[in-house]
Amino acid sequence: MTPEVLAQVMEATWPPARAWRDGAFTLRDGDGGGKRVSAASCDGDFGAQDLERMEASMAEPLVLIRSGEEALDQALAERGWRVVDPVMAYVAPVSALVADLPPLAAFPHWPPLQIAASIWEEGGIGPARIKVMERVATSKCALLARTGDRPAGAAFVATLGDHVMLHALEVRPHLRRQGVGAVILRAAANWAAEQGAQNLSLVVTERNAAARALYDRLGMAVVGRYHYRMK
Repeated sequence: MTPEVLAQVMEATWPPARAWRDGAFTLRDGDGGGKRVSAASCDGDFGAQDLERMEASMAEPLVLIRSGEEALDQALAERGWRVVDPVMAYVAPVSALVADLPPLAAFPHWPPLQIAASIWEEGGIGPARIKVMERVATSKCALLARTGDRPAGAAFVATLGDHVMLHALEVRPHLRRQGVGAVILRAAANWAAEQGAQNLSLVVTERNAAARALYDRLGMAVVGRYHYRMK
């Protein structure tokens, strides 16, 4: 998965409320949906005027820096912008993740059940992020995982072509380290296979060591990195 394809899949499966081109940058209105849908991104060559115009256009200046954008990263650093939330992107063939799961271990549905929304809310994924999910125009679903007949975790998945991306993976704290995350990944792959998708991807912050260890164990590969700079 190239950085360009990753960006396209992210934009389609976790879209901003509005995006528009302004000089060398694409600006986004996330409507409270988080950094990913609120950050500006650079679309090519830029100059000092582009940086000044972009900064003046944003109430809370935030830029996503991808691999290969070292010049932009350096320019923002020289203007006093700080790095926040380095992120890693993982991908695996759907065929490598599909698995038979016990009945109701995890199941897809849409719109999200209230219990899924409650699990997300407990993890800080509130109504504004559910609105992001609602904006997705491609095939999508929520996943609810159960363990011991108790709701245990939730996630959101959506398609773009033969790619499926997983977002908003949340497991209840007292049920973590019991295999719930792996069940959700397997359920996401099963749903992806039904959609005819070939690849399953996700992004995670570098500091989330527990999640990264899970993705490594499942054989997912790191295919990209990015970070944000904030004024």
